[in-house]
Amino acid sequence: MQNSRPSAGSTSPHAYDENIPHWKGFQPAERKSLYSIEKDGFAVDQYTHVGQWGTHVDPPAHFHSGKRTLDQIEVKEQLLPLVVLDVHHQVAGNPDYQVTLADVQAWEKRHGPIPAGAFVALRTDWSQRWPDQARIQNLDTQGVAHYPGWSREVLAYLYETRKITASGHETTDTDPGSATSRDDYSLESYILGRDHYQIELLANLDQVPEAGALISVTFPKIARGTGFPARAFAILPD
Repeated sequence: MQNSRPSAGSTSPHAYDENIPHWKGFQPAERKSLYSIEKDGFAVDQYTHVGQWGTHVDPPAHFHSGKRTLDQIEVKEQLLPLVVLDVHHQVAGNPDYQVTLADVQAWEKRHGPIPAGAFVALRTDWSQRWPDQARIQNLDTQGVAHYPGWSREVLAYLYETRKITASGHETTDTDPGSATSRDDYSLESYILGRDHYQIELLANLDQVPEAGALISVTFPKIARGTGFPARAFAILPD
């Protein structure tokens, strides 16, 4: 995630590249030069990649036929109060950690109820392993991935009780690695099935406050789009 203030800017993390970490079922992206400044006086590249490449948006249609595609996500859903659930200490001791309701209650004890319409980001500091694919996946000798994730009890509380708009995380998946290694993506299916979008492979959550910031989530308005690289940045309080 990029941090932004009215008087200062910063560089954006997770730049697009052909060989960045990605979900196990995807092939690397490709870039082909069609025109060059040296030969043609202008440069044009052709990019070939899956929609879910790098930091990206997953609309409901990514998992559920008939649900909203990228072009149907409204602008009002793209500028939201930002809530950061910080569990990076727990993850440091247990890479399989799943955020708990107690973690959310601790946040609310410090800051008050999570506001309706918020974007909730799960801070695990897993993005600090970028761009090492092996460290991102963290496979054991049996091929089981070990990385943190959401939990059903927390997602149900956030979406059904607190009525948040969207959520995001630093890992390649919503579900923890222990689940995705069994091809269990039920938590991601839950979010998208409720007609919400999510952002995967966020970064720099250690540089934004737990409460008080806004998040802007941007991506192209692609007709019938089921996913695409996205750019998210925080607008910090003075």
